[in-house]
Order: sequence, then structure tokens, then C-alpha cells
Amino acid sequence: MGSSLRMMRVIDSHTAGQPTRVIVEGGPNPGEGPLAERRARLREQSDRFRSAVVGEPRGSDALVGALLVPPSDPSCTAGVIFFDSSGYFGMCGHGTIGLIATLEYLGMVKAAGVHRIETPAGVVTTELHPNGEISVQNVPCFRHRKNVGVDLNGAGRVVGDVAYGGNWFFLVDEEKQELTADRVDPLTHYTQAIRQALFHQKVTGPRGEPIDSVALFGPPLRRDAQSRNFVLRFGKTYGRSPCGTATSAKLACMLEDGSIQEDQNWRQESIVGTTFDASVKVVDGAVLPTVRGSAYITAESMLIVDERDPLCWGLT
Repeated sequence: MGSSLRMMRVIDSHTAGQPTRVIVEGGPNPGEGPLAERRARLREQSDRFRSAVVGEPRGSDALVGALLVPPSDPSCTAGVIFFDSSGYFGMCGHGTIGLIATLEYLGMVKAAGVHRIETPAGVVTTELHPNGEISVQNVPCFRHRKNVGVDLNGAGRVVGDVAYGGNWFFLVDEEKQELTADRVDPLTHYTQAIRQALFHQKVTGPRGEPIDSVALFGPPLRRDAQSRNFVLRFGKTYGRSPCGTATSAKLACMLEDGSIQEDQNWRQESIVGTTFDASVKVVDGAVLPTVRGSAYITAESMLIVDERDPLCWGLT
């Protein structure tokens, strides 16, 4: 019986409502080298671990997985590969905040410290603040195209920006759609239609990168926030947090437009009412947004993969 079991130790957390599951022991070994190459090997050779960790019956579409790996950059404290039920991605803002909270819980980092984390999108700089909040200075972010019009298959036309915040986004300043939690279903359908239109009309990043996520931005409900968003993440699920990479992409666009200044604080509200504080600065010509929030440990557990179970590697 024991030989049919595989065990993975995981730490669960949530960042502003969005869950993260970090695999700290028992995960696959994607080898050495740059994180982007290791992510490719993980996808090609060990993808069933992804569906086992974040897919049903153990996970959900909202859950983001993070495989903790040794960094190839010696200046980094850790390396991480992010994934969810739909696939892999380069960077995750809420997931990086959750990772630092996990490393603190494990005693691998100390309070009030600065730590570099290697991701497939590049190295990010994190800081664990004395009040428990965690900030992440993202990889360089930028707008690729402004005011791109997309036809929604006879259902109107939407205009937005194609921008990079560690992942590729289509950003829409939404005036017609009310961004409230009771409208999650119609907002999901609307943003899915936008993403499908982007695909069919061949709107991509500069090297043909697919636009995986769509973010709508509108007026906040909270008096202490500047904006509220709804983010269609990879696959079919929406972001519970304000989404660190979407916020980063938005700030890069705003800085280019002159609607925000360097080091000016921007409080971004999520569809569920949680917030991130964000700012941006330019270093050697690169736009580097910083996102700050809080993460809380919710569970420490051992995932059991029993190969006698026909669904042991996840329900696909």
C-alpha cells in the first residue's frame, strides 16, 4: 500500500482573499538552470503534479500553486514557479506575497527583511515590513499598445490597452459595467468574450504572446481607494485580490499617460473589497511598480496521491 502513495507537504495562505498553495516538500524536481527553462520542463515532464495540487478534487480554479525551488541566481533567497488549474505563468503578485508569508512561517526569512525572489518572468524584490505587510517590487512593466479596439462578435466594441505586468493583460477603463461582487457572473462572461475576441482578432504581445488576462477598472466603492477592478485570470476564474500583476500593468500605463507620478500611492480595490497599495518608479529607464499587501497562513497539510485512485492526479 505504501508504495502506491506519494506525499507533498504544502502551506496554504490567502492574500487579500486570493489563495496560494506553496509546495515545500515532495514536489517534482524540474532540474537546474533559469526558471523559465525549469517551468518548461515542469510543463513537459511533470504536468500531472500541477493538476494534482491545484485541480479538483484537492483544489479549485481560484487556487494558485507555487513550487518552491532553489534559485539559479545566488543573490536570491528562493525560486518559485507559479501555476493554476489552467497552466503556468511568469509572475504572480498575490502569490509572491503569499510565498514570503509562507517562508516567514517556515522560519526561512526573518521579519523586516528584504529578499530577492527568482521567478520565470525575472527577479523581484520583496520586503517584509515590521507591521506584517509585504511589498513586491515587480519586474519591468510597460504598455505595448494603447486604445486597441476589439469587436465583440456583434455585441459592441471595447477599447483597451495591451500591457505587461509580469503577465499580459488587456486593460479596460470600464464605464458601462458596474464592478460589484453580485455581478461576478456577467462580468466573467463579458471578459471571457473580450479574451476570445482578442484571440480571434490576433491581438497579442510584441512577440505574439497571448493575452491571457482581462482587467476592468472603474470607480472604487471604498472611500480610501482610487480604483476598483475585476480581473479575469488565466482560465475561467476571476481574481479575488486586486491582482498584483494587473495593478502593475495599469500603473505602467498611468505613468506613461502622466496620470500618476513616481512614488505616488495608488490604492487598488478588488471586486471583493480588499486592497493593495501600489506605487511606481523608473530605474535606468525601466518602469518598476511595487505592490504591497498582507497574506495569512490558512493551513499546513500533506497532500496524498494514491495511485490506486483514478482521479489521484486531478480531475481534468
